[in-house]
Amino acid sequence: MADGYDVVVIGMGPGGEVAASRLISAGKEVAVVERELIGGECAYWACIPSKTLLRPPEVKNEAQRAFGTGVPELEMEAIFDYRDYMIRNLDDAAQVEGYERQGARVFKGEGRIAGPGRVEVDGETVEAGHIILATGSAPNVPPIEGLDEVTVWTNREVTTSREVPGRALIVGGGPNGIEAAQWLTRFGSEVTIVQSADRLIDREDQRVGELVRGVLEEEGVRVFTGLKAIRARRNGEAATIELDDGTQVEADVVVVAAGRTPRTEGLGLENVGIEPDGGAIPVDERCRAAEGVWAIGDVTGVALFTHVAKYQGRVAADNILGRERRADYRGIPRVVFSDPEIAACGLTEEQARAQGIDAAVATVDLAKVLARPYTYEKDPRGTLSLVADRERGVLVGAWAVAPLAGEWIHASALAIRAEVPIEKLLDSVAQFPTYSEAYLYCLERLDL
Repeated sequence: MADGYDVVVIGMGPGGEVAASRLISAGKEVAVVERELIGGECAYWACIPSKTLLRPPEVKNEAQRAFGTGVPELEMEAIFDYRDYMIRNLDDAAQVEGYERQGARVFKGEGRIAGPGRVEVDGETVEAGHIILATGSAPNVPPIEGLDEVTVWTNREVTTSREVPGRALIVGGGPNGIEAAQWLTRFGSEVTIVQSADRLIDREDQRVGELVRGVLEEEGVRVFTGLKAIRARRNGEAATIELDDGTQVEADVVVVAAGRTPRTEGLGLENVGIEPDGGAIPVDERCRAAEGVWAIGDVTGVALFTHVAKYQGRVAADNILGRERRADYRGIPRVVFSDPEIAACGLTEEQARAQGIDAAVATVDLAKVLARPYTYEKDPRGTLSLVADRERGVLVGAWAVAPLAGEWIHASALAIRAEVPIEKLLDSVAQFPTYSEAYLYCLERLDL
């Protein structure tokens, strides 16, 4: 039996890393368990490679939309080389060494709770006062007949491949599907998206889905909404995918981007009295799942974002350290790094009204009120919408589809989280010329 530890962290993605690093810095004895690579899905197969792949074609498109500029060429081998550098060539040796140098014990293998304060890793038992579960999520693979007979990529293959398929059918029109569709089509692939919901990115306001659909279709992406892929069959080296309305789509690769499921199987939750709720580990406001057991990140099902996992990692670590802290999920930003970017936070208008909020909504076309869009590009684009609570006089939601929206959405995120009075927001002064100026124009249009 190994020596006892203060904390064992199972799963070393972004949430696990934040928690472990915070606890180590506070002088705690920490053991970390990772079955694959320290850094997790985000570092190797999701956020980092996808944003790296999006950037070069984005620069090319920006040059095309700007004035007085030449258009750069994409050097695919150089792009893939840099992507491989950014994902550490799928090697976490430096990360393992780094944690060991800080005094942590690193276990590479499957971690399982054997009972209160006990974790088993490949036959070895580790004892600890606290256990943090940060095992992330796995991709959903929809039940498509014959899918196992054709070439299928999940986020892992699509973000690490050095090949660009001639034709790609993407199952799922959420953030991952939208981002993959844009970089693949800009790399030269013929892309089709099939979305079962009636609009793209259906977690957001209907107008958002309409705007992004227009952008993708303008770039040549075929978009089917309100339809499901039900059957696949091999057609030589390619595949034929049948939709539930009889439409048939030819593709060389089927990219599955139909959401993700918390990874709880085999964790031994029953040994500490934890029963998953909807497949996720239920936690309280302190990220506590049971006595001495904490859960953070995708495995909690709260909000499957890297930044939420990191936030929960801070919350859980602080509570373990005796610093009372409760998670607050109001105003969490949600960004799709498409071109233009899609950014949102708080409630949609529909969600606000469903909660009984007397909602006031205002939407502005940025090109009609700002100078910045014209200094940024020809044929400027951009839309901002705000949702306010009339009774309390505060913002409760916002969304934008515009250049750099992922950067300036944080003004509304902070306003929602801090419940800044709208009268105070109306008295704020934004730098000229910036996209952030749009808030004033939109706030002034709210019918309060």
